[in-house]
Amino acid sequence: MRLEPYADQVIVRPIVESTTTPGGIVLPDMAKEKPTRGEIVAVGPGCRAPDGTRVELDAKVGDVVIYSKYAGVELEVEKQTLVILKAKDLLVAIREV
Repeated sequence: MRLEPYADQVIVRPIVESTTTPGGIVLPDMAKEKPTRGEIVAVGPGCRAPDGTRVELDAKVGDVVIYSKYAGVELEVEKQTLVILKAKDLLVAIREV
């Protein structure tokens, strides 16, 4: 199945952090933080400006991003968890230097 987001929507695959602390303690499911970091797997074409031109998004497929904690809609597709977000909920792109 292929998902194609509309307008200024992006689809992110959350990156699940380790369930063990640096000291070796295994965290139970209730103590885990909701992921806020993920890889963009699809980007919409962008929204329309008042004059009708298309405004493209800065986000690109493959970017690793940090996004708002409780933003978006979570769904499961082919046993994979994905999050659909508005571009405004993307906070930072993590780039290699």
